Amino acid sequence: MNRIRRISTELLAAHRKEFGTDFHDNKKILNEVAIIRSKGLKNEIAGYITSYLRRELEEQKEKESEAATQTKPINETEMEEQILN
Repeated sequence: MNRIRRISTELLAAHRKEFGTDFHDNKKILNEVAIIRSKGLKNEIAGYITSYLRRELEEQKEKESEAATQTKPINETEMEEQILN
């Protein structure tokens, strides 16, 4: 695991609720919760955390939409067939 992923996962494990899907907000939060002197490293970590949380949110939305399509309501023709049988 590379340095960016390792640091990001450690920070997410400790401060998950503070981070969000906005890059600039995540940079500000990094200033509060960690001491990162390198501007480039800070940007890479904030970028990784942002993309990770966005990807996670997207996967969650996909799962919800799949669950919604699997439990779609019965349409009228199916109801008529059930009543006739």
